[in-house]
Order: sequence, then structure tokens, then C-alpha cells
Amino acid sequence: MSHNRYQLPFICDEDLFLHVKKTVEKYRFSTDIKSFTHNLIDPIKLTFDSHIYQLNPDTVIKNEILRQIDKSNTNHIGYFHQNIFPYFDSSWQIPEKGFDLIHREKHIYVEIKNKHNTMNSASSQKIYKSMQNTILQDDQATCYLVEVISRKSQDTAWVISLDGMQHRHNRIRRISIDQFYALVTGYPHAFHALCQQIPPVLQDVLQSEQSEHKFLTAELNQSINIKDLYHLSFRHYLGFERDLFQGDLL
Repeated sequence: MSHNRYQLPFICDEDLFLHVKKTVEKYRFSTDIKSFTHNLIDPIKLTFDSHIYQLNPDTVIKNEILRQIDKSNTNHIGYFHQNIFPYFDSSWQIPEKGFDLIHREKHIYVEIKNKHNTMNSASSQKIYKSMQNTILQDDQATCYLVEVISRKSQDTAWVISLDGMQHRHNRIRRISIDQFYALVTGYPHAFHALCQQIPPVLQDVLQSEQSEHKFLTAELNQSINIKDLYHLSFRHYLGFERDLFQGDLL
């Protein structure tokens, strides 16, 4: 890796490469029957999908496998967003519980959400109350709800309804991640610059891997079919304790 290959003034090449590598290593590249059926699968939906979209059974199962893997990998992108900040400034801390990110010297407390609509009313109120308690305990504190995928670029007081009353405090803020990057790094377009460099960093990381990552979906497809999924999901239901279906379900 050449020095300053990625040309980001707020993070060195080695740290960015390492952080992306750690994120890639967390990704799931395979599954097995135990993991696949850990959460009950809806075989009726798979049957509809197969007929409506003219998909063969193997494709339907493969799509469900990829959906499960994708759901798991979404959490790892959360790791990427949260854990990059200590590379910008070693004073950023990632506590074991509570806030996602804290800078004690600057009295900044951060909760990071991937999308603006990932919180329901109850979870929003819980986070806001936690932030209220924080600014009561630390009169210099500023709390941020950082949204990675926000409707707009913003840095504004978070307005919320609690117990039928509207609450607003200038040190409890709702901020899009581009504005937060600008605040943290001092570079207004820092997030845009990082996004531009993610593809080449990923390319470098994947080229550095000794072994190729492969999905093991073929083996799973050979060992399970839609009929099996009906019996796995409905095995405690009336009629499913015996072999109800005489042929392929799709």
C-alpha cells in the first residue's frame, strides 16, 4: 500500500485499511441448516414467491439465505460507523454499555442510528430521556443522535414529544452523519471524501486476503427443500406431524 494512497487528511491509510479489514472479517459468507432455520421461516411466502416470480425452489431458498446473511451484515456496517471515530481522535471512546460513542474531554455523548426511521416512539423516548439525564449530570454535555441515512443534512435541536408535551433542548441534538464528520474532523466534506475512498480500500483489503470468501449456498440447497421448511416451521401444528404433502410444494 502506497503512503497517502487514499488522501484523507483525517485518517491515515493504515488505520483506514485496518478498520475496513476488520469490518470485512465480520461479514458472514456462509450459513448452515442450523443457522438457517434458527428463526422460523415462512414457507408460504417462499411458495408464493416461487410461483409469482417464476423461480425454481433452489433460487427461492438461496434468496432467503442471502436475505438472512444480509440482515446479519447490516449490523456489521453499524460496527464500521461506530468504530471509525477512535481512528480520527484517540480520545473517542466506545463504552461497553450506554452511549455508542463518548468524548469525555469535549463532553460529547453520541447515539448512532443507521436510518432516521429505525427507532420507534418508545426507543426514541428512551434515548432522549437518557440524554436528558446526561446533561443534568454533566452541565457541559452535548448529546447527539447521529443518523447515517437521514432525510437531509442537518444539525438541529432534537424535538420530541414526551408524556404529551413537546421537549427541545439545544444541547440534545439530531445530526446527520455528514455534519457530524465535519464537526469531528474539521473538514466540511469529510464524509463525502470517505465514501469516495471506500471502493478502493475494499479492493485493497479483498486483494490482500489469502483465501477467497465463498457462499456455501449450494451445499445447503442440496440438503433442504421447501417441503422440509414447511415441516420445520409448522412441525407443532395439526397435520404437520405426519407427511401431509405427497409431492414437491413448488
